[in-house]
Amino acid sequence: MSVPPTRHRTVTVRGHEISYREAGPADAPALLLLHGFPTSSRMFRDLIPLLAGDYRLIAPDHLGFGRSAAPSAAEFDYTFAELAALTGEFTEAIGLKRFALYIQDYGSPIGLRLALAHPERITAIISQNGNAYEEGLGAEAWAPVLALIENRTPETEEPVRGIRSLDGIRWQYETGVPAEYLDLLDPDSWHHDAALMAREGQDEIQLGLIADYGSNFALYPAFQEYFRTSRVPLLAVWGEGDQVFVPAGAEAFRRDLPDAEIHLLPTGHFALETHAPRIAALIGDFLKRRAGE
Repeated sequence: MSVPPTRHRTVTVRGHEISYREAGPADAPALLLLHGFPTSSRMFRDLIPLLAGDYRLIAPDHLGFGRSAAPSAAEFDYTFAELAALTGEFTEAIGLKRFALYIQDYGSPIGLRLALAHPERITAIISQNGNAYEEGLGAEAWAPVLALIENRTPETEEPVRGIRSLDGIRWQYETGVPAEYLDLLDPDSWHHDAALMAREGQDEIQLGLIADYGSNFALYPAFQEYFRTSRVPLLAVWGEGDQVFVPAGAEAFRRDLPDAEIHLLPTGHFALETHAPRIAALIGDFLKRRAGE
């Protein structure tokens, strides 16, 4: 059976060009794939072909990331509230009415804010190292970020800048990945991300978003209340070696969603780099069982 091709498309939202990948039948159940920092829809390049036979896959580049427009921080208010609102408008612009969410890293607060605003649109959630609990925050990795959130000064900004350097990005890809899987990592991934993070204007864009991350902590109780009241079906497929969002964040979902399915995989923050076939199989099984209930 042939694999449906992945199409690379753009749509204009609020005057900004949003780039996205799309594959699968237009009338199939939809899955909205929301990437994290510092990557783009490219992180889904291996997953999309594995699911496109049964699902409509939509993977946008957030504004300021990937191939989407990157207006300066003076032209656009780079906050998670604004990115979530823009993502909602993006779904409306392409006619996406009901969908499951795949959330990772930054994609988690963006997607969960969208779920709070439009719970009727969300059919299920797949969280791949997409955090919604304080216990999911790795202490060492978050220390410089929390210092910036508490008090943004030139002194607190400087350590955070290293997170989007080539070495900082490579650390995110390699840390927590067992030795037997390291050669599955594509070095093009961190070089690609680092090149985009080095573009003019990215310093203020990314520092602004990192400084705003505390607004997501303030919404954790609302996210958790949404889980309890909606009983949304949730699958967590989590790289257990991740030091940014640690496995306790995956296990915490069961506190509010006792039927949540939790799978800890022997990999790191970017689990799709090493375990895309396994994750695709877990997603397919999860969504088909939910559809049959």
